[in-house]
Amino acid sequence: MRRRAIVRGLVQGVYFRDTAREAAEAHGVTGWAANLPDGTVELVLEGAPEDVEAVLTVARRGPPDAHVTGIEVAEEPVESLSGFRVL
Repeated sequence: MRRRAIVRGLVQGVYFRDTAREAAEAHGVTGWAANLPDGTVELVLEGAPEDVEAVLTVARRGPPDAHVTGIEVAEEPVESLSGFRVL
């Protein structure tokens, strides 16, 4: 499955993208994490449904210094990505 998530709150400059990368790698999920100009973080996640959901669970709370105020998740067609990148 593939999901694109936009994470809102205090999510930039708090190790959020690397936390997402660590979770993705631990669960075998591919994709990327990127800071957006409006202060949000975009995640694109591909993998088994339970693994993608595990990474989204991590994203909903973020690392200790983050303060997630919302997350919007959309389903997308799978593109068969490889690896996980922090952009």
